[in-house]
This record gives sequence, structure tokens and C-alpha cells, in this order.
Amino acid sequence: MDVKSLNIKGTLTAWEHPVVMGILNITPDSFYPGSRKQSEKEITGRIETILAEGGTIIDVGGYSTRPDAVPVSAEEEMERLLPALRILQSHYPEATVSIDTFRAEIARRAVEEYGVAIINDISGGEIDPDMFPTAAELHVPYILMHMKGTPQTMTQQTDYADLMEEILLYMARKVRQLHLLGVNDIILDPGFGFSKTLDQNYKLMRELHQFETFELPLLVGISRKRMIWNLLDSTVEESLNGTTALNTYALLQGADILRVHDVKAATEAVRIVEKLKASSDKILLKNDVDTIRH
Repeated sequence: MDVKSLNIKGTLTAWEHPVVMGILNITPDSFYPGSRKQSEKEITGRIETILAEGGTIIDVGGYSTRPDAVPVSAEEEMERLLPALRILQSHYPEATVSIDTFRAEIARRAVEEYGVAIINDISGGEIDPDMFPTAAELHVPYILMHMKGTPQTMTQQTDYADLMEEILLYMARKVRQLHLLGVNDIILDPGFGFSKTLDQNYKLMRELHQFETFELPLLVGISRKRMIWNLLDSTVEESLNGTTALNTYALLQGADILRVHDVKAATEAVRIVEKLKASSDKILLKNDVDTIRH
């Protein structure tokens, strides 16, 4: 089994099985109302739920990236984040926390002042040119996501001559830039829902195995997104079943990290897929042994 490792807070961490990243949105306008947590009680309750249900990473964000969200300043984004960062630092110091931001100054403060372990940047360093050098200087893992444009313009940025070729070339170019700066711990995120149509999202999911060529951890974030509830003529509140179905498929295609709202459902999907893979490995091993005997 191929075990991918990351240097987290100076310790080489290897996950033998896929892990779940629980979303902690400190925003008033995230696309899924059930994920919005602003009071200290709500934030603490959400952290406890993520950890109790088997979440390995807590992803904290203070800037909604849904297409029609109102942009906020860096000052407001940081003000939103501070209660959660303080709670995590003081009460959950052993938790692995990622900061969901495209601003280098926010990432720096979160890492240096509050012990955040991972930077999760939806823009691939495109919005803030200081992000790549900052990630290199901070020596933390960096989540590299594919997106064209900005959260406000991405729905108009869906033209591709060849979807997979463009995304893979984008990743290759960005990974090289990061490596040249000294960033070696990189997680790839194909960017489901960002500058992609419904059909493009499903094509991307079908071709997810192509990212294996990078030999880097792969993150998939499709939790309750429009690609699910729009296809099913449903609502974001009714899209857990569709989310679990897609997460299961993503795991079978090589996903290493699932970024989700519903941690329990995702951890159960991981356990089931890992059991299926273990059973398959036993059958293959038995067949190999029988072949040798004969």
C-alpha cells in the first residue's frame, strides 16, 4: 500500500488510510447554513463533533467562497477567525488545524500566532502573490487547489480546450513553483465546483485517478455542493446521501483526504471502502499463492 506522508509541526505524519477534514465555517453566509458557526458555544460544539466523529483535520475558514458571496476585507476575515483560533489553541492544542484562506497575511498570523498546521488556499497563489513565499517561509503543508478567476468571477471561467489536460498542467506548473521555493509538503485539490460546470465536475471525478502521477496526497471537497443537489433536483440540506455516494467513489479513485460538513458519514465511507480494499487484497494474495503452487 502506498502511504503518503506530510511534515506536520516538525513531525513526519503518515496516514495509512484516507482521512477526513471537518469544515468549521466562521461565516454568516456559507452556502450550507448548517455549517455556519459564530458564537463560542457553536464553535466549541462543532470542534467537539468533528473530533468525536473521527475527523483528523479541522479546516477553519472566515471567508465564504460561494459565487454570490460578498467579499470581506482581510481585517474582517481575521476578526471572524480569531474566536475559533483562540479556542483551538487553548483547548485543543493537539488538533491538526488548517486555515482556509487565500491571503498570505492571514495564513502567517494563523500559523505563527495560533499554531495552525496547514494552509488551504483555494486560489493556488493566484490572488495573493505572497502566498507561495509565505508557505515556504512557514514550512507548513500547502493545499494547492485549481481555480480560474476569483470566487466572484469563477462561474464565467468555465471554458476549457481540454479540461483534464489544463488542470493537470496547472498542477504541474504550480507544484514546480512550490518545489523551487522549498515547499515539499503539497496536497492537491482539483477544485470541484470552482470554475467548472456540472458536467465538468463529473468528468473531473471520473478522471480523478490521473492525479496519481504526482504521487502527492489528494484532497476532494464535494460536500453538499451544487453538483450534487442541482443534478438531483434537490436542496443543499437534502444532499448528504449524494455527498456520501460521491465521496465513496472518490475514495475508490484514490482520494486521501475528504473535506466535509458531515464527518460521521465520511468516516463511515472510509471504513467501508478500506474494508473492501482489504478483502480485495486478500483475494489477490490467495490467487497469487495458488498460482505459485500450480
